[in-house]
Amino acid sequence: MPKHYAVFGNPIAHSLSPRIHAAFARQAGVDMDYVAIQAEDFAAALSAFEGDGASVTLPHKEVAAALCASLGERARRAGVVNTLIRTADGWHGDNTDGDGLVRDLTGRRRLDLRGRRTLLLGAGGGARGVAPALLDAGIGDLFIVNRTPGRTDALADALGEPGRVHPRNFEDLGSLGEFDLIVNATSAARSTDFPSLPMSLCGPRTTAVDLNYGEAAIPFLAWARAAGAHEALDGLGMLVEQAAESFRLWHGVRPDTGPVYAELAGESLSLVSAD
Repeated sequence: MPKHYAVFGNPIAHSLSPRIHAAFARQAGVDMDYVAIQAEDFAAALSAFEGDGASVTLPHKEVAAALCASLGERARRAGVVNTLIRTADGWHGDNTDGDGLVRDLTGRRRLDLRGRRTLLLGAGGGARGVAPALLDAGIGDLFIVNRTPGRTDALADALGEPGRVHPRNFEDLGSLGEFDLIVNATSAARSTDFPSLPMSLCGPRTTAVDLNYGEAAIPFLAWARAAGAHEALDGLGMLVEQAAESFRLWHGVRPDTGPVYAELAGESLSLVSAD
């Protein structure tokens, strides 16, 4: 009998995760199904779900962590969960977002992250998921900016590296200077409320990365290109890589992400689609 998996989010209809995991399952010879579940009340939706594991996306990653009976080290450090594994004691939570981002940047993009002065836009579930992995990958100073100062300070405190991590207010952006790496972990573009960012943040060696992909990434990537960034990347590669790590946690084998990414990237070039 097939094992059952799902991705929970709100909204979720745009998600490419079912296609990605179907491709991984074919590649690995795993008998499974994987569906998208629209969840406004995540706790209720998860309680009704009888599957073997699940993915969690916006806006439920923090709630997911609170509902877990146990957390892996990555999820504990991040304070958010994007991968659920059913155990005899309840849900075990992990977070593969940071692993996915770093694998995409250092593996697929051949980017050396060491020492890079980095700006993280956002302090919600997406930002929390990737910040520890970026620090572990050797970036230099990490500046965190968010419209809600309390969330910015909370994330900086949770990371526990005051010498490297610097919370700042959104109004400070114009005085922060140029960054080597800018990561957009906000979901503002999804609500057509992408903020105005100073052009001075980018320079000729800046890599700008949006954790969103497709249409949701267009405003940030357009700004980055106009500001003169060396590279402007969307989150499709991260999406595929974090999914592969979740697949490994569920099935004990890490799929080859290259063919899956190539197929989806080819489609996005011609269709401008999104997650």
